[in-house]
Amino acid sequence: MLYEFEDYCLDVARQELRRGADLVAVEPQVLDLLHYLIRNRERVVSKDDLIAHVWNGRLVSDSALTSRIATARQAVGDTGHHQRLIRTLARKGVRFVGEVRECQHRDSAGAAVEAPSLALPLPDRPSIAVLPFTNMSRFLRCERSSEGFLDCWDKSSTKRAASSRRAVQHAALLLNNRSHSRLEVDPEPLCSLL
Repeated sequence: MLYEFEDYCLDVARQELRRGADLVAVEPQVLDLLHYLIRNRERVVSKDDLIAHVWNGRLVSDSALTSRIATARQAVGDTGHHQRLIRTLARKGVRFVGEVRECQHRDSAGAAVEAPSLALPLPDRPSIAVLPFTNMSRFLRCERSSEGFLDCWDKSSTKRAASSRRAVQHAALLLNNRSHSRLEVDPEPLCSLL
């Protein structure tokens, strides 16, 4: 994965930070810190989050943490005074605030290839997804509860749906469990729940 911001490019797979075509010398831990901040740029990252994910929970002094953040700022041409890319919020944490473009990799000409969008297209009609249940209890008799739940839900919703058939005509039911692939569920009663 490549993260491009300003004229910098962080290549996670190669563990490299580049400014234009030039390689920026950075310690691996500073790259990990920068990568974590960029990945979590939509929120403020607390000191505890940094210690847990960058230092793997090891004890770290405040001065060591501050020093690594300062080194990360220096690597991307930022300062503690300007904080144009890495901003500190007092008693809250740190946040990467630069504009980032994610790319999958570089092509043979060296140009960045954008990562494909993971968003699925929206269906043209309402949908209900019934996902599989996992028995997290120690009771084996609950193992097949999802099938019983779906069977009961389908039967009870069928009875209630007689008056709402017009609304149900455009609904789709998505079952994501192989044990339920044998069920033939009429999607009409489900719109009463929308």
